[in-house]
Amino acid sequence: MLKVAIVGASGYTGIELLRLLHGHPEVAVTCVTSEQSAGKNVAAIFPTLRSRYNLVLENLEPVRIAEQADFIFTALPHKAAMEVVPTFLKLGKRVVDLSADYRLHDAKEYAAWYEPHMNPELLKKAVYGLPELRREKIAEADLVANPGCYPTSIILGLAPLLKKKLINPATIIADSKSGVSGAGRSAKVDNLYCEVNDGFKAYGVGGAHRHIPEIEQELSLLAGKELKISFTPHLVPMDRGILSTIYAAPVGELSSQAIVDLYQDFYKGEAFVRVLPEKALPSTAFVRGSNFCDIGLTIDMRTGRVIVISAIDNLIKGASGQAVQNMNIMNGFPENLGLESLGLFP
Repeated sequence: MLKVAIVGASGYTGIELLRLLHGHPEVAVTCVTSEQSAGKNVAAIFPTLRSRYNLVLENLEPVRIAEQADFIFTALPHKAAMEVVPTFLKLGKRVVDLSADYRLHDAKEYAAWYEPHMNPELLKKAVYGLPELRREKIAEADLVANPGCYPTSIILGLAPLLKKKLINPATIIADSKSGVSGAGRSAKVDNLYCEVNDGFKAYGVGGAHRHIPEIEQELSLLAGKELKISFTPHLVPMDRGILSTIYAAPVGELSSQAIVDLYQDFYKGEAFVRVLPEKALPSTAFVRGSNFCDIGLTIDMRTGRVIVISAIDNLIKGASGQAVQNMNIMNGFPENLGLESLGLFP
């Protein structure tokens, strides 16, 4: 059994890791941490875990954690992760980091969007953990930077078109909607029930959202040249889920069926990407609680634009499920192990 620690287990991604790993036949969770809830039983924080986990949340002491586990998930805010990840690596542990701290390759870019990086030498070592595009590198990595939720939905949505150079990268517009859990579990006035219920709003407008450099970094690699996109996120009054509607101008003539065929071929054999038939469109309701990314495709016959619509659960394929998928690859387990749950509907 692989002994696993979850550092930062009292947030939404932490509980999702615990839920998913409970059904994983090759894993035993041996250590969980929480600075705010240290000393409490994890089932007291999350009653869904009653009679299934009897772990006490510990303070974040990297050496002690490394003594109890072979593999580490760091489900911490940015900056907090980079304070402890180097210690875990020096102690010979492999890490999947769910924060933003190791997603960007350029330390200057990270500083521009966040703050100066404490260990920039690790940015080149970290592998961006999108399995459908980085599987071989993930398998050999000691440090995997788990992608953000918005980037996962957009990168998977655009990868085939950019790889085949079938769209003009300068025309990409991504319009994304997320459930409130994407903002995390910490108390914030903007996320109170009365603030979000019966409302629907944009935020991070005008190129201000911190996921933009991550999205552009990976899309540029796919396109083979640097690109910029227009990205606007929205907050939807639901618990979880992301729906991204992506627009781009094609290079040459394309039909909806030709694009569907391209995507089905590109993602052939992928366990967690479902390309829908022509005229079928995805919904967050059909991926909720699962590790799937559903993709629907069409052509706007009036404007000629390609329209790609992708749906994921932001806490699963957009975070913890993808982290488990990466752990499986890194340890030579079947990639779908512990992740075969179907979506919850209704």
